[in-house]
Amino acid sequence: MTRVVVIILHAVPGPSAGSLEAALAAVRAANATRQARGFEKAGAMARIIETRSDGAPFGTRLRRLAALDADAGIIILGSGSVPLATATDRRAFVAAASGSGHVLTNNRYSGDIAAIPQKVAFAALRELPDLTADNGLPRWFADRGFAVRDLLSRWRLQVDLDSPIDVLIAGLAEPDDPAFERVRDAAARIRTCTADPRAQFLVAGRTSSDALRWVEQHTASRTRALIEERGMRTASPGQRPARSTLGLLLDRPGPAAFGSLIAELSDAAVVDTRVLLAHRLGSDETAWPAVEDRFASDLLLHEGIGDPWLKALTKAAATAAIPVLLGGHTLVGPGLRLLLQARRR
Repeated sequence: MTRVVVIILHAVPGPSAGSLEAALAAVRAANATRQARGFEKAGAMARIIETRSDGAPFGTRLRRLAALDADAGIIILGSGSVPLATATDRRAFVAAASGSGHVLTNNRYSGDIAAIPQKVAFAALRELPDLTADNGLPRWFADRGFAVRDLLSRWRLQVDLDSPIDVLIAGLAEPDDPAFERVRDAAARIRTCTADPRAQFLVAGRTSSDALRWVEQHTASRTRALIEERGMRTASPGQRPARSTLGLLLDRPGPAAFGSLIAELSDAAVVDTRVLLAHRLGSDETAWPAVEDRFASDLLLHEGIGDPWLKALTKAAATAAIPVLLGGHTLVGPGLRLLLQARRR
């Protein structure tokens, strides 16, 4: 059986990181440790590699790390990836990495984890370009003719810890942490709303037809959806720039109108603010408000946000007449099941 090496990349917060960024990093570190132990039980050898924002890009780092184990199959993931993976899931990735056929990923369109057989890794990874992130890795393999399979039907493998709001909906937040007080309240009000057949529930952003189908089958409320900018993080050069319907509606009145606008459309809402930021500032996250500001926005803590636009938008959401949650792709995608089923778990 081919040896399998699991590489877990953990981003260490810099010296200027705020408290929310540091807290998320700690949750991710715990997830990395849990994943390493789980993969070792599945028969692999696991390594947690610390990275820093000023270090080599993802593609360069993976090339170098894979070269150290040229005789092994490789599983690569980030420390915030697939926190709900089961032992069965991990065994599937180890089996793929120890085989001689396909690359296996959680999502071929935006991967968070990939199992790469030794023959594929040896033949291809030496040519891997300096990808800035792991999301485009499965597509890179597919574009070069390698067989790529995914576990997209396993919705739990699409959950990622990109933000504090993801920690909450994944059930990993401390129950007495005051930072989550506002979003816990909003989440409870959203669940009440979706139990009401007279209410309308809005999902806006990088959601999917599968997520919306589940919502329609498991809630009493009507569902309004704005599906926008799926694949934004893996867009090809020259692709149409990100644009958002909600963003266009906010361009004229400004972010302070966000709460009243959403209340005209629904009785409760979850909104992918990364699409709004990409609409306003482009898809390059280095041009967006600071990470700490984004995390504060996801927790509806508008008082601590420095960026004026995001502060106004977040305050409008926090004080809206209806419950609103803000976040990223996990919130409006697989996180909907976790959010709306929370009382059952």
